[in-house]
Amino acid sequence: MAGLKVGVLISGRGSNLQSLLTACAASHFPARVALVISNRADAEGLRHAGDTGVTSLVIDHRNYPDRERFDAALDQALRAAGIELVCLAGFMRLLTPGFVTAWQGRLINIHPSLLPSFKGMHTHRQALAAGVRIHGCTVHFVTADLDAGPIIAQAAVPVGANDDEESLAARVLEAEHRLYPLALSMLASGRARLDGDRVILSDTFPTGQEMLMEPHGLSGV
Repeated sequence: MAGLKVGVLISGRGSNLQSLLTACAASHFPARVALVISNRADAEGLRHAGDTGVTSLVIDHRNYPDRERFDAALDQALRAAGIELVCLAGFMRLLTPGFVTAWQGRLINIHPSLLPSFKGMHTHRQALAAGVRIHGCTVHFVTADLDAGPIIAQAAVPVGANDDEESLAARVLEAEHRLYPLALSMLASGRARLDGDRVILSDTFPTGQEMLMEPHGLSGV
Protein backbone atom coordinates (compact mmCIF):
# COMPACT_ATOMS: atom_id res chain seq x y z
CA MET A 1 0.00 0.00 0.00
CA ALA A 2 1.48 3.35 -1.06
CA GLY A 3 1.23 6.61 0.84
CA LEU A 4 2.99 8.65 3.48
CA LYS A 5 4.19 6.36 6.28
CA VAL A 6 2.68 7.54 9.56
CA GLY A 7 3.53 6.62 13.13
CA VAL A 8 0.96 7.25 15.87
CA LEU A 9 1.82 7.68 19.55
CA ILE A 10 -0.89 6.85 22.08
CA SER A 11 -1.36 6.35 25.80
CA GLY A 12 -5.01 5.37 26.22
CA ARG A 13 -8.23 4.46 24.46
CA GLY A 14 -7.03 5.51 21.00
CA SER A 15 -10.27 6.88 19.59
CA ASN A 16 -8.40 9.34 17.38
CA LEU A 17 -6.09 6.52 16.34
CA GLN A 18 -9.15 4.58 15.25
CA SER A 19 -10.34 7.50 13.12
CA LEU A 20 -6.92 7.65 11.44
CA LEU A 21 -6.84 3.89 10.85
CA THR A 22 -10.31 3.98 9.32
CA ALA A 23 -9.41 6.86 6.99
CA CYS A 24 -6.13 5.24 5.95
CA ALA A 25 -7.95 2.03 5.03
CA ALA A 26 -9.58 3.82 2.08
CA SER A 27 -7.77 3.07 -1.18
CA HIS A 28 -7.61 6.72 -2.20
CA PHE A 29 -6.23 8.03 1.11
CA PRO A 30 -2.69 9.44 0.67
CA ALA A 31 -1.24 8.10 3.93
CA ARG A 32 -1.07 4.88 5.90
CA VAL A 33 -0.44 4.12 9.55
CA ALA A 34 2.67 1.94 9.58
CA LEU A 35 3.40 1.90 13.32
CA VAL A 36 1.57 2.53 16.60
CA ILE A 37 3.58 3.08 19.78
CA SER A 38 2.15 3.25 23.29
CA ASN A 39 3.94 4.06 26.51
CA ARG A 40 1.41 1.89 28.34
CA ALA A 41 0.92 -1.84 27.80
CA ASP A 42 -2.74 -1.58 28.86
CA ALA A 43 -3.63 1.15 26.35
CA GLU A 44 -6.91 0.20 24.72
CA GLY A 45 -5.74 1.75 21.47
CA LEU A 46 -3.30 -1.11 20.93
CA ARG A 47 -6.29 -3.31 20.13
CA HIS A 48 -7.25 -1.00 17.28
CA ALA A 49 -3.82 -1.48 15.75
CA GLY A 50 -4.04 -5.23 16.17
CA ASP A 51 -7.50 -5.39 14.63
CA THR A 52 -6.24 -3.70 11.47
CA GLY A 53 -2.93 -5.57 11.25
CA VAL A 54 -0.80 -2.50 11.96
CA THR A 55 2.49 -3.10 13.77
CA SER A 56 2.40 -1.88 17.37
CA LEU A 57 5.01 -1.51 20.08
CA VAL A 58 4.96 -0.80 23.79
CA ILE A 59 7.79 1.42 24.95
CA ASP A 60 7.15 1.85 28.66
CA HIS A 61 8.51 5.15 29.91
CA ARG A 62 8.96 3.62 33.36
CA ASN A 63 11.77 1.47 31.99
CA TYR A 64 13.93 4.52 31.27
CA PRO A 65 15.79 6.67 33.79
CA ASP A 66 14.86 9.97 32.18
CA ARG A 67 12.80 11.57 29.43
CA GLU A 68 15.76 11.89 27.10
CA ARG A 69 16.43 8.16 26.97
CA PHE A 70 12.74 7.35 26.63
CA ASP A 71 12.43 9.77 23.72
CA ALA A 72 15.58 8.28 22.18
CA ALA A 73 13.88 4.88 22.19
CA LEU A 74 10.80 6.38 20.51
CA ASP A 75 12.98 8.05 17.90
CA GLN A 76 14.88 4.83 17.16
CA ALA A 77 11.67 2.82 16.71
CA LEU A 78 10.10 5.43 14.43
CA ARG A 79 13.19 5.70 12.25
CA ALA A 80 13.61 1.92 12.07
CA ALA A 81 10.07 1.70 10.67
CA GLY A 82 10.75 4.40 8.08
CA ILE A 83 8.15 6.73 9.54
CA GLU A 84 7.78 10.03 7.68
CA LEU A 85 5.20 11.78 9.88
CA VAL A 86 4.29 11.31 13.55
CA CYS A 87 0.78 11.88 14.89
CA LEU A 88 0.20 12.34 18.61
CA ALA A 89 -3.18 10.88 19.53
CA GLY A 90 -3.74 11.09 23.26
CA PHE A 91 -0.06 10.61 24.01
CA MET A 92 0.24 11.68 27.63
CA ARG A 93 3.97 12.34 27.81
CA LEU A 94 5.79 15.62 27.39
CA LEU A 95 8.31 15.26 24.59
CA THR A 96 11.81 16.62 25.05
CA PRO A 97 13.03 19.58 22.99
CA GLY A 98 15.54 17.27 21.34
CA PHE A 99 12.84 14.92 20.06
CA VAL A 100 10.65 17.81 18.88
CA THR A 101 13.59 19.36 17.04
CA ALA A 102 14.53 16.05 15.41
CA TRP A 103 10.98 15.67 14.07
CA GLN A 104 10.28 19.34 13.40
CA GLY A 105 7.83 19.73 10.56
CA ARG A 106 6.96 16.03 10.76
CA LEU A 107 5.21 15.94 14.16
CA ILE A 108 1.55 16.89 14.61
CA ASN A 109 -1.00 16.86 17.42
CA ILE A 110 -4.71 17.35 17.93
CA HIS A 111 -5.79 19.66 20.76
CA PRO A 112 -9.36 19.98 22.09
CA SER A 113 -9.76 23.74 21.71
CA LEU A 114 -9.57 26.41 19.06
CA LEU A 115 -5.97 27.42 19.57
CA PRO A 116 -4.53 29.80 20.61
CA SER A 117 -7.40 29.78 23.14
CA PHE A 118 -7.39 27.34 26.07
CA LYS A 119 -3.99 25.73 25.93
CA GLY A 120 -3.00 22.91 28.27
CA MET A 121 -5.37 20.69 30.22
CA HIS A 122 -9.11 20.92 31.04
CA THR A 123 -9.91 22.84 27.88
CA HIS A 124 -13.67 22.28 28.07
CA ARG A 125 -13.75 23.56 31.65
CA GLN A 126 -11.77 26.58 30.52
CA ALA A 127 -14.18 27.23 27.65
CA LEU A 128 -17.25 26.99 29.88
CA ALA A 129 -15.70 29.24 32.50
CA ALA A 130 -14.87 31.84 29.85
CA GLY A 131 -18.43 31.79 28.54
CA VAL A 132 -17.46 31.32 24.91
CA ARG A 133 -20.17 30.46 22.41
CA ILE A 134 -17.86 28.60 20.02
CA HIS A 135 -15.38 25.90 21.07
CA GLY A 136 -13.69 23.19 19.01
CA CYS A 137 -10.42 21.46 18.17
CA THR A 138 -7.17 22.14 16.35
CA VAL A 139 -4.60 20.04 14.51
CA HIS A 140 -1.21 21.71 14.65
CA PHE A 141 2.48 21.09 14.22
CA VAL A 142 4.27 20.42 17.50
CA THR A 143 6.94 22.86 18.63
CA ALA A 144 8.90 23.25 21.85
CA ASP A 145 6.23 25.67 23.11
CA LEU A 146 3.13 23.95 24.50
CA ASP A 147 0.15 23.97 22.11
CA ALA A 148 1.71 26.79 20.12
CA GLY A 149 2.79 25.25 16.81
CA PRO A 150 1.52 26.29 13.36
CA ILE A 151 -2.16 25.48 12.85
CA ILE A 152 -3.08 23.03 10.09
CA ALA A 153 -6.87 22.79 10.49
CA GLN A 154 -9.63 23.60 12.96
CA ALA A 155 -13.24 22.59 13.52
CA ALA A 156 -15.71 24.69 15.49
CA VAL A 157 -18.39 23.33 17.81
CA PRO A 158 -21.12 25.55 19.31
CA VAL A 159 -21.44 25.69 23.09
CA GLY A 160 -25.01 25.08 24.25
CA ALA A 161 -26.66 26.86 27.15
CA ASN A 162 -27.00 23.57 29.03
CA ASP A 163 -23.58 22.15 28.22
CA ASP A 164 -21.35 20.77 30.94
CA GLU A 165 -17.80 19.49 30.54
CA GLU A 166 -18.93 15.99 29.63
CA SER A 167 -21.45 16.94 26.97
CA LEU A 168 -19.16 19.52 25.40
CA ALA A 169 -16.21 17.12 25.42
CA ALA A 170 -18.29 14.46 23.66
CA ARG A 171 -19.20 16.79 20.79
CA VAL A 172 -15.66 18.11 20.44
CA LEU A 173 -14.39 14.53 20.29
CA GLU A 174 -16.73 13.82 17.39
CA ALA A 175 -15.20 16.80 15.60
CA GLU A 176 -11.70 15.52 16.37
CA HIS A 177 -12.49 12.19 14.74
CA ARG A 178 -13.27 13.98 11.48
CA LEU A 179 -10.68 16.72 11.67
CA TYR A 180 -7.58 14.61 12.31
CA PRO A 181 -7.93 12.45 9.16
CA LEU A 182 -8.72 15.60 7.19
CA ALA A 183 -5.56 17.33 8.38
CA LEU A 184 -3.47 14.22 7.68
CA SER A 185 -4.93 14.03 4.18
CA MET A 186 -4.10 17.70 3.61
CA LEU A 187 -0.45 17.17 4.54
CA ALA A 188 0.03 13.83 2.81
CA SER A 189 -1.49 15.08 -0.45
CA GLY A 190 0.47 18.32 -0.45
CA ARG A 191 -2.64 20.47 -0.11
CA ALA A 192 -1.10 21.90 3.06
CA ARG A 193 2.56 22.60 3.67
CA LEU A 194 4.62 24.18 6.40
CA ASP A 195 6.28 27.46 5.44
CA GLY A 196 8.23 28.88 8.37
CA ASP A 197 5.77 29.35 11.20
CA ARG A 198 2.66 29.16 9.02
CA VAL A 199 0.78 26.44 7.17
CA ILE A 200 0.00 27.31 3.56
CA LEU A 201 -3.06 25.76 1.92
CA SER A 202 -3.25 25.08 -1.79
CA ASP A 203 -5.73 26.99 -3.94
CA THR A 204 -7.77 23.81 -4.41
CA PHE A 205 -8.45 23.39 -0.69
CA PRO A 206 -11.54 24.86 1.04
CA THR A 207 -11.25 28.31 2.56
CA GLY A 208 -10.97 28.84 6.30
CA GLN A 209 -14.66 29.69 6.47
CA GLU A 210 -15.57 26.35 4.92
CA MET A 211 -13.22 24.47 7.25
CA LEU A 212 -14.50 26.10 10.43
CA MET A 213 -17.70 24.10 10.59
CA GLU A 214 -19.28 21.50 12.77
CA PRO A 215 -17.95 18.01 12.09
CA HIS A 216 -20.69 17.03 9.66
CA GLY A 217 -19.54 19.84 7.40
CA LEU A 218 -15.97 18.68 7.09
CA SER A 219 -14.99 17.11 3.80
CA GLY A 220 -11.98 16.11 1.80
CA VAL A 221 -10.93 12.96 3.67
